[in-house]
Amino acid sequence: MQNVWITGASSGIGAACARRYAARGARLVLTSSSRERLEGVAAECRAQGAAEVVVLPYDFRDLSGIAALARSAWEAFDGLDVVYLNAGVSQRTTVEDTSVEMIREIMEINYFAPVALAKELLAPMVARGGGHIAVTTSIAGRFGFPLRCGYSSSKFALYGFFETLQAEYHDRGIRVTLVCPGRVRTNISFYALDKGGKRHGQMDPGQGGGMAPEQAARIIVRAIDHGRREVLVGRKELLMVGIKRFFPGLCARLARRLKPM
Repeated sequence: MQNVWITGASSGIGAACARRYAARGARLVLTSSSRERLEGVAAECRAQGAAEVVVLPYDFRDLSGIAALARSAWEAFDGLDVVYLNAGVSQRTTVEDTSVEMIREIMEINYFAPVALAKELLAPMVARGGGHIAVTTSIAGRFGFPLRCGYSSSKFALYGFFETLQAEYHDRGIRVTLVCPGRVRTNISFYALDKGGKRHGQMDPGQGGGMAPEQAARIIVRAIDHGRREVLVGRKELLMVGIKRFFPGLCARLARRLKPM
């Protein structure tokens, strides 16, 4: 029986992965900023066979309580086998319309929070004999994408930290999976930050036509099971990752023409 902690678990990819682990009989810790939505997902997970479910709401804009949150998650079942750091926020503003304060908020949620959680969990995981940390990046963390300057920056940064973590602690039983979604049909565009820090408030057409969260969850959980270093999740938009690797100039030209919504 696995002990699994998922952040960003109240909807989308996080909720779908929670339900998938629940069907296996896992013990789950679920975190997001909304207790109400978390309780709904927790009820679904119990109905689908989760052995136990603990709900730990938290707002990752505040890093001051990260140590206590990590401790509570670890102690819920006396250890964690899999931690999936999936919580995040996106944006829909140009560089000119993106304040430094907005970039800082995005970095706090998308980068500093998962980094701080990983650091808190590392020592107990090593002492327990190892563990698996997965983190949601994005194809926007593989190349610059219009209207995503802060978001792309945060996702690029995750690669640097978690690839280093994998290199340093692989021989001590720590496995890392970088989950790199393209377009998945979630609410991330609805909650994305727009001008003045307001919510974008709508489902982007590209997002709405993306892969279903349940299909994404199958791919992600299988990748974690198999100890994959990285997993790309999406459809034809993932071709841009290969184009960036082999034809970076072409990728730059294509990025200028992409519809960012």
